[in-house]
Amino acid sequence: MANELLSDRPILETEHFYMLASIDPVVPVAGMVIPKRHSVDPFEMNGEEWADFANALAAAKAHFEDHKPAGFTLGWNVGAVGGQHVFHTHLHIIPRFEGEPNQGVGIRRIFRPADWRPAN
Repeated sequence: MANELLSDRPILETEHFYMLASIDPVVPVAGMVIPKRHSVDPFEMNGEEWADFANALAAAKAHFEDHKPAGFTLGWNVGAVGGQHVFHTHLHIIPRFEGEPNQGVGIRRIFRPADWRPAN
């Protein structure tokens, strides 16, 4: 079955990672950073991969510079309960823009209602 959310060819590579571009019409400017070696989740990444991860993240950020994002949302989904559907480590990198419908809404917002407040 063809992947309907990501490009099939890497748009950048480092020694241990590559990045695929989003082709999802809902999130057209985004990508996914994926280790070349199979691991189920980031907890299984080795020291060499973690050392190269900074290079992959910097390359991903640089890739999106022409779009002039005002921020980024980065996310790992780990385990089925955590929302992971493909059991190969991958980091979602989503550039964020001023004026977008979810401006100012971060990852934590999905875990609680908008009116949630901590108990005193």
